[in-house]
Amino acid sequence: MKIEFEQEYLRELFEEGKASGKKHRYQPQVIKQYRKVFDLLYDAPNTEYLYLHKSLHYEKKEGNLAGTEAVYVNMQYRLEFRSRLEGTESNVITICSLLDLSNHFK
Repeated sequence: MKIEFEQEYLRELFEEGKASGKKHRYQPQVIKQYRKVFDLLYDAPNTEYLYLHKSLHYEKKEGNLAGTEAVYVNMQYRLEFRSRLEGTESNVITICSLLDLSNHFK
């Protein structure tokens, strides 16, 4: 999948290992897992592939989060994103637009 960042702090977490803002501070283990999940998303040919990785708990959200999808980074955090298909019928690419790394229980 092609990955896009809607939030700059998500790019910073992936590229630098930390975010510049005080609001988005995470433990090193969370950042390490975030990078692993990012790599899995990048290598995935489509969103259906994510169902094969049970530990991700891939789900399409409903209710007020309708239109978004999420995977677990660890038991506390999840990565929310939107996906869309682009291209012609023979050359379709899935684009994953990362929205937020959120605390699942807050």
